Amino acid sequence: MFSYWIAHLKGINLKKVREGNPGAFNLGYSLGLFYGVLGASFDFLKGYIPIMFFVKNFEISSNGLIIVALSPILGHAFSPFLKFKGGKALAVTFGVWSALTNFKISFIYAVILGILKYFERKINKDKPSIPEVDATLDLTGFGIIGILLWMFKYNAFLLQFWFFNLILLIFKRYKDIIVLLHALSKKAHN
Repeated sequence: MFSYWIAHLKGINLKKVREGNPGAFNLGYSLGLFYGVLGASFDFLKGYIPIMFFVKNFEISSNGLIIVALSPILGHAFSPFLKFKGGKALAVTFGVWSALTNFKISFIYAVILGILKYFERKINKDKPSIPEVDATLDLTGFGIIGILLWMFKYNAFLLQFWFFNLILLIFKRYKDIIVLLHALSKKAHN
């Protein structure tokens, strides 16, 4: 958990920032853009380097590669260093997808998230977003990736990996989604 340790070295406990996610976004939120990018870069590399090394140096079945590719994401999401309460694993997910698809899918995902974030900012008149909205945008963008993988008939392995990655991302964000749905339901009744 690079972001957590960077914040810790600066005297900040990310578990007490916003919703308590020990990841790069909260690092940037508490210490500024430079530190957020630094944390995200380290988390990205945590997904990218081992998968790229593995893909280049070993022959493995699709099912085996799914397990290997999920490993850095699971390790980040359920970090044993933080009592299995790790981050949301978005930067690591970008790293893994970059290694598996030579940056194609991660680039498309980044563009989709940028577009979604642009519209979210316009709708909210440039007010800072809340974690629940960020979670919804992350999942919406990743859902669009799955649709694109299916539409353009990408390798079945990538579609299977996407599905398992999606389940993990949903699991790490389900509390945010419930809070958002509850707030929207409450707003609709008023």
